[in-house]
Amino acid sequence: MSEHKTPTSGTGRVGQIKDITSLSNPIIKDIRALSMKKHRDETGTFLAEGLKLVIDAIELGWSIRTLIYAKSQRGKAQVEKIAALTFARGGLVLEVSDKVLTAITRRDNPQAVIAVFEQKLMPLSSVKVKPDDTWVALDRVRDPGNLGTIIRTCDAAGASGVILIGDTVDPFSTETVRATMGSIFAVPLVRASESDFLSWSAKAAPMLVGSHLKGSVDYRTIPYRNQPVVLLMGNEQAGLPDTLAKACRKLARIPQAGRADSLNLAIATGVMLFEARRHLLDLEDPAP
Repeated sequence: MSEHKTPTSGTGRVGQIKDITSLSNPIIKDIRALSMKKHRDETGTFLAEGLKLVIDAIELGWSIRTLIYAKSQRGKAQVEKIAALTFARGGLVLEVSDKVLTAITRRDNPQAVIAVFEQKLMPLSSVKVKPDDTWVALDRVRDPGNLGTIIRTCDAAGASGVILIGDTVDPFSTETVRATMGSIFAVPLVRASESDFLSWSAKAAPMLVGSHLKGSVDYRTIPYRNQPVVLLMGNEQAGLPDTLAKACRKLARIPQAGRADSLNLAIATGVMLFEARRHLLDLEDPAP
């Protein structure tokens, strides 16, 4: 491992960039361990990939613990700027070989810039719902791709955030973060037990709309305007348990015409979310 210097942004100080080519380097071993939930939980960090994603995260106020980039990126203006900012905020900057990047990301063609970020989770008690807020609550979702897609969809629809109930998959897993396409940095996330969620929803009193195969209400007929709404979506296989279904003011269904008896969870969430937000989305009329 070698080091070279780069000036930090606007300070005139110089930071040390560590040049790493060995997979046995302890720093690299620690970063690779972020593929395991236990290590993510212990360190309170996670890994995200891509220059644009890293830039977006910084602009949204997220802290980089470690910036990692390929040797080919040395001297590029955007990368140098991010490196300088990382130094200024007390982070570490690593310049690594392609072999190391491949090992960290577990991809044959990895992104040239990746970063370790500090996790952010809101406490449920801090969530104050307002008229026209739309939250999505997910009960025991097991598929990281589904969770990541739902977070991305919430970002696109302008939802207020996502509440993860019970044993829902880790939002900071590599698979989930990739599926969010950067929306992990824009959408507030909350973790809560089922009992805490039920207590909170009773006090906060949003309109709780559950998606249920036995739902009696067409999701398009629900009056979403002028009140806070929480869309409650269940586990991919089991759906909503009775304890959560009974707490819903409305149990909604999505009418279907084909042979399929259900929709993918992320698709169903997107369909319901855009309907719940339709009156708030500033969409231009399509050209004739």
